[in-house]
Amino acid sequence: MHVLCIWLISEMFGPFEFILAGVLVGFCVGITGVGGGSLMTPILISLFRIEPHIAIGTDLLYAAISKFCGSMVHAKKLNIVWPIVLWLAVGSIPASFATSWVLEHYLSQSTHYKAVLTMVLGFMLTLTGISIIFRSRIEKFFMRFRKPDTTQINAENLTTNKRIYVVIMGIVLGVFVTLSSVGAGAFGIMALIIMFPNLPMIRIIGSDVVHAVLLTSVAGLSHMSAGNVDFVLLMWLLVGSIPAIIIGTLISSKMPEKLIRKILGITLFALGVNFMINPVKAKPVQKPAVVEQHIPEKTTKV
Repeated sequence: MHVLCIWLISEMFGPFEFILAGVLVGFCVGITGVGGGSLMTPILISLFRIEPHIAIGTDLLYAAISKFCGSMVHAKKLNIVWPIVLWLAVGSIPASFATSWVLEHYLSQSTHYKAVLTMVLGFMLTLTGISIIFRSRIEKFFMRFRKPDTTQINAENLTTNKRIYVVIMGIVLGVFVTLSSVGAGAFGIMALIIMFPNLPMIRIIGSDVVHAVLLTSVAGLSHMSAGNVDFVLLMWLLVGSIPAIIIGTLISSKMPEKLIRKILGITLFALGVNFMINPVKAKPVQKPAVVEQHIPEKTTKV
């Protein structure tokens, strides 16, 4: 059945359409820094009519690969607070494994499988859209709690009193990212801003990107073991997105980043509401028609 779905999709849409989707998403990521998983999954489901579990599994590996290069840049520039990444992973990685196990052994057999996935996706898209739209206001609000000596930050002391909160946040991200492929980026950044208002923004972004690579890799591999990844689709998306991310990053200073961010946030919010109101439902299984057989009546011998 999975092979048949991939064949039908390949007949309807060719490599050009998938590359174009990768270019669009990659360009948004390069300019705004967000929109990878949160934009790709809705496109795959709404535009290309790909099954939700295939779209989510493929997008998780897409996000892991596309964000890996960014994580290397942040590591080279020392923008990563490793204790934050570690304690987020302590919560998110086991939560991702547990969620994948429940998906494969219980939820995948349910007729509500697709509906649950798309409703969770809609919920996370709505939150992500809100966080993108109001990001500047949220940042301004928490700027009040920042100390003036932000250069004298000890990362170990910063996380000592908040480890439990970071682990809980990791668990939440592990569950919802595995279910929807959304939330590791914009939503994760907002959570870190709230928990660490005194941490420079560049270090929050760097820490979030590295954790997102770890989480999406684990979740993507779990989906791959369940057969939820289309590698041909993944290849074409990466062919389009990787050059677009580079180009978008290079010209980001000349583009109206705030306007694009608002449009992206409103779009994700609208898509999220639509997915929650109109989730993708599984087609009812048709019962095989019962063929009536004519059984000749027994004749009694006289």
